[in-house]
Amino acid sequence: MSPLISVADLHKRLSGGARVSLVDVRWRLDLPEGRPAYLSGHLPGAVYVDLETELARRGHPEEGRHPRPAHRDLERAAIRWGVRRGDLVVVYDDNDSVAAARAWWLLRRTGLEVRVLDGGLRAWIAAGHLLDTGDVAPPRGDATLRDVDPGELPIDEAATLPSRGVLVDVRSPERYRGAHAGADPTAGHIPGAVSLPAVTHIRPDGTLRTPAEILTAFARIGARPGREIGLYCASGVASAHSALALATAGIEARVFSGSWSRWVQSPGRPIAVGPTPAGRVVGHLRSSALAR
Repeated sequence: MSPLISVADLHKRLSGGARVSLVDVRWRLDLPEGRPAYLSGHLPGAVYVDLETELARRGHPEEGRHPRPAHRDLERAAIRWGVRRGDLVVVYDDNDSVAAARAWWLLRRTGLEVRVLDGGLRAWIAAGHLLDTGDVAPPRGDATLRDVDPGELPIDEAATLPSRGVLVDVRSPERYRGAHAGADPTAGHIPGAVSLPAVTHIRPDGTLRTPAEILTAFARIGARPGREIGLYCASGVASAHSALALATAGIEARVFSGSWSRWVQSPGRPIAVGPTPAGRVVGHLRSSALAR
């Protein structure tokens, strides 16, 4: 079953009275608080979800910026969203489904049927469908979530994966090369990781490219069916989008959810810079650097 749902399919289900829980995940690096945009216009009946507090948790710096939430907290959040047993959960955002993919990744193995709206809010509006304004406070749901691993790649396995599989850095080429650190204290990439930005898989209209196009892009870096594939980004959000892209093509990949924001806060981890996987190792982050 595809992890995506089209606007046409969603609209048909809603018009037919199907049980659908709509989840609005407005979030982006430059604007993490998406509630104001949600209040100004959202899919009818959609509940706003705060990625920072419900799809992540506050942790120690060495865990990265967006640690995976505890199972009990994720289940409580789903109940707050009004998710009931048997509901189809459809997640969307206004930023090419990057934040929505984080919700999909966390929920996909919990027993819920969860799909990402292909093209998100932009596609819904382009199809001529109306929006609602204001907040939505649904009745309390009754969903129960299985406590399972969503497909997480531990940091030690991320370090060794290039020797037996493919570790993919989905950040921008500038961050991969070490030219720009962004919100992190140090720039560069995990030695052995190959670069394939998440935006590669997004069409100009915000929908995902075809499975064939996605497979071709990954094959160019050696990430083919049958090989172990790991993904990381800055903090575990964009990498979930690349996992979503691979899932549409029938390929499973694990996500290093702490990603670069955890790697650079972990003493003893080597850092490579430059355009190649091996790059030039500029040293190891020492514990003294964490105090700065």
